[in-house]
Amino acid sequence: MIRRFGDPPRAGRSYIHRPGAYAILLIGREILLTRQDVPEREFQLPGGGIDPGEQPLHALHREVLEETGWHIGRPRHIGAFRRFAYMPDYGMHAEKLCHIYLARPARAVAPPSEPHHCAVRVPAHLAPDMLGNPGDAHFLRRVLYSLD
Repeated sequence: MIRRFGDPPRAGRSYIHRPGAYAILLIGREILLTRQDVPEREFQLPGGGIDPGEQPLHALHREVLEETGWHIGRPRHIGAFRRFAYMPDYGMHAEKLCHIYLARPARAVAPPSEPHHCAVRVPAHLAPDMLGNPGDAHFLRRVLYSLD
């Protein structure tokens, strides 16, 4: 069974299954996050939805580039979690299946192309408490504890 983080599903509400791929990106003692400013400011692991017919690793590379402007290397799947959320950009409620990868940021190649996103490097010890959802924070803490 895949662990759930956040609110449980609400009875009578229809949820669309939405798989996604997200990256933990370490740069020395910093973490590369994405900051989304609309509809409200939130720090996130870079990543996003896996489109129908798309392979998870392709989605991971595409989403990280769109949200941070960085290429990544050596992605390694470290786990997954579920969360139920409203997605205002799509006007839908989703059951998100979030696949988490540990990857190496290779280089910044462009500004983020995703509207209202920017790449932010933050001290690793502060990053888990900055993240907007507890699933992301859980996996980041696991990675950081394994490095100690």
